[in-house]
Formats: sequence, structure tokens, C-alpha cells
Amino acid sequence: MLAAGKVVTRLGSHCPWHRCHRSLSRISVRDALTSHDGDTKKVKVQGWVRSVRDQKEVLFLHINDGSSLQNLQIVAEPSLRHSSISFGSAVEVSGALVSSVGTKQSVEVKAEEIRVIGECDTKDFPFKIKQRHTPEYVRQFPHLRCRTNTLGSLLRIRSEATAAIHEYFQSHGYVHIHTPIITSNDCEGAGELFQVEAGNKDPAPGDNGGFFGVPAFLTVSGQLHLEVMSGAFTRVFTFGPTFRAENSQTRRHLAEFYMVEAEISFTESLEDIMQVMEDLFKRTTSALLSKCAEDLAFFFKYVSPGQKDKSEQLIKNKFTVMSYTEAIEILRKAPDTFRHSTEWGCDLQTEHEKYLVSYCGDVPVFVVNYPYDLKPFYTRDNEDGPQRTVSAVDLLVPGIGELFGGSLREERLHILESRLDRLGLADMYQWYLDLRKFGPVPHGGFGMGFERYLQCILGVDNIKDVIPFPRYPYSCLL
Repeated sequence: MLAAGKVVTRLGSHCPWHRCHRSLSRISVRDALTSHDGDTKKVKVQGWVRSVRDQKEVLFLHINDGSSLQNLQIVAEPSLRHSSISFGSAVEVSGALVSSVGTKQSVEVKAEEIRVIGECDTKDFPFKIKQRHTPEYVRQFPHLRCRTNTLGSLLRIRSEATAAIHEYFQSHGYVHIHTPIITSNDCEGAGELFQVEAGNKDPAPGDNGGFFGVPAFLTVSGQLHLEVMSGAFTRVFTFGPTFRAENSQTRRHLAEFYMVEAEISFTESLEDIMQVMEDLFKRTTSALLSKCAEDLAFFFKYVSPGQKDKSEQLIKNKFTVMSYTEAIEILRKAPDTFRHSTEWGCDLQTEHEKYLVSYCGDVPVFVVNYPYDLKPFYTRDNEDGPQRTVSAVDLLVPGIGELFGGSLREERLHILESRLDRLGLADMYQWYLDLRKFGPVPHGGFGMGFERYLQCILGVDNIKDVIPFPRYPYSCLL
């Protein structure tokens, strides 16, 4: 039984709690769980209550502050009970961090004071203690779903993946470029753009240019802006939001998603680009497996059983390489019946991509040298005869299909001018032609869909469940 306490629970609304107990060491739940050296230490912990167990002679709380999947146990004497302490309430606990006598945790805090900073109405709170909720149900509450274990783990993994990607590029001499979100270019050429207009400005008579004087859109890619920068920096990258006005409700599509993109100057080899893609994938995945073991274990147990071995296998094997022509031959000989055409010149669909990965033993596959007419104007012409191809590459991965897309860029002015003329784009992309007039160099690059990468590693079926605030047709909550 605990010794009698000398303090009582106080409501945060009646106390300037932020000025109290300055002598105590404020510590995160994660640090409390991992850095305890066995000595008793006075601490202050802040977080949200995940469970309450009220026994006759002792009160047990488990609190979490988002720094760790595991909760920190609080042991308190009966005098610290208060009706405001409930599942979901925000609390500040002052007490002694000690070794735990229990077997389920190594440390615990013996509370001397518990302050309720924010109450939680458990009746109206949409998530119930010890109850598993479907992703579809949780998705209805974008302002609250970060409080679930699943999204909490996802966001910590996402944060570590972001850091690992930045670390990879910076350790290899890349310069991080903040490419614009508002642009006058359609990099992909698909026309699936969100147009940007001022909402509080009436255009002057005859003014059709809008706020910027030209049509402006939310970016679909930072590639063209990276190409500008690759005229002064040999290695550049960007990592930011991109937008696609594709009216699709599938598990694969979002209207807003994040892209990792890079450009490398002074390279004439598609293999150089592919090597960076493979290294980035493996280094990032290795970092996650090392630094996010607890959160990944949660996903592999409760969200995607069986995914652990698959994810670990992705970094062990050298990626397979095949040409587009070889891929088409494999598909045409496949025993499967495909919904989409497998004739040479047709774009590979998701069903084709997944089959090719399966055919190669669930090892990621580079498909190279696509037909000339399938890729954008900036892709370098291979000038290889009747079946004209370009130096483009897609990386296909298990469960997803295309994850990376890249190419060598057409640096030869006369070839680029000819293609833009045929497409009627020469005037629009005069600035792009200028890049080929003033110190051009052979270069290439790639882009990776960040949410698709997370799906691949975590085994999550729906892309809407790997981003904090999913945007898709008829859904823009918050």
C-alpha cells in the first residue's frame, strides 16, 4: 500500500499549472521508458490518459504523449482520485520515476500530484477504450484519429522515413530545393490540374489572366523546377506536396500527396539513376526497421500480419531489371487473363505491374526503355529504330506496382525543339529550351510517391490510411 499523500488533484482551469514545479525535470514518455538508470528521480510527465484502473487501495493510470507506442504507468494513492481523470483526459503528473515491481513494464511513476489539464467526455468521444475501430470508421474523425494507436504509429514511422530520406540526400551531397506549390506548368501533361484563383478579387474588364496574369495551378511535380536548379547544382532534391485533380475514389489515389524528387547532372546513364533509386529505397527502409521497431511490430501484428518478412526481404536482394519489350513478352505469355491490353505500345496498368513483380519472385523490378509515345516530352529519345523508345524507367514493387518513375532528360536542343513544335508547346516552354542553350549538360532524375512507399513497407491496403489528412473527391474534412 502506498504511503499517505500530502497533495490532492487540482483542475488545470483553477491553477497556473505552467508555473508550478519548475524544479522538476519534465520528461517525455519515451525517455521515461528508455533512459531510467535505476535511481529514483523526481519528474513531471504530461500526456493523455489511455486507461484508468481504480482499485480500493491504489489508482493505476496509463498515459501517452505521442512519443512512444508504449504507455507509461502511473501509480497513485487513493486520495488522488478525481472524477475528471478518465480515458482521453489530458493530465500532468508529478512524482518519482522508479523501477516497477510489475512484470509488464520496467519503470513507473509514483504520483505525488495529478493535475487534470483538459477533461474528456468519454460518452461523446468517438473512440472507446479497448475497442478496435475499422479504418473506415476512424477516417470519419480526421481531427481525432491521431489519438488512435494505429495512426500514432503511422505518424512516427512517417516522421522517421522523412528524416531518413533527408539524411540520405544530404549525406550524398544533394541540395534541398523548395520548389513552388503554385505553378504555370503542367509537368505530367495529363491535364489533371487544380487551378488557382483569388477568391476575393474581381478581375478588371478584359483581364483574363487572373491574380498572376497567367493561368496558375497547384503543382503536380517539382521536376521542371529541379531541372532549372540542375543547371547550377549537380545534385538537387525536393520533398513536398503535389496535387492531382483525378476524380478517383480508389484505394490507390489521393488528390494531395507527397513526392520525393531528385535531379542529377552530368550523367548519361540510366543505370546511375536506377542505382540512386535503389539505394534510397534500401537505406530508408533499413533506417525504419532499425529505428521504428516497436511501431512496425504493431503494424505487422495488428494491421498487416505477415508483412514483416516481406519488408525485410525487400532490402536483401538486388533489384531485377527488364526492358519494356521483355515485360510485354512476359505478360503476353502469362496464364492470367488481364483486363487491359498487353500489346506493345500500351501503357502498363497496375494489374500488369503486380504480375511482373510476382513473376520475378516478389523482388522489386526496374522496367526500362518505354515506347516514345508513352512518356512526356522531356524524356530522352533513344533513337533506336522502328520500335522507338526513350530512356525512362519505372520501379515496380510488391503489392503496389509503380513506386518510382524516372528518366534521362532530353538535353539536345534540336530534338527537344522538334518534339515541342509537334506538340504545339514551343511557346509555353521557351524557358525550358533556354536551359538547353546556356550551358546544358546530360542529366536525369526521378520521383517517388511517399505514401505509396509507406504502403509498400507497412502493407497498408488503402493509401488514405498512410497520410494524416487524406484529400480525395468529395472529401476535404478540416
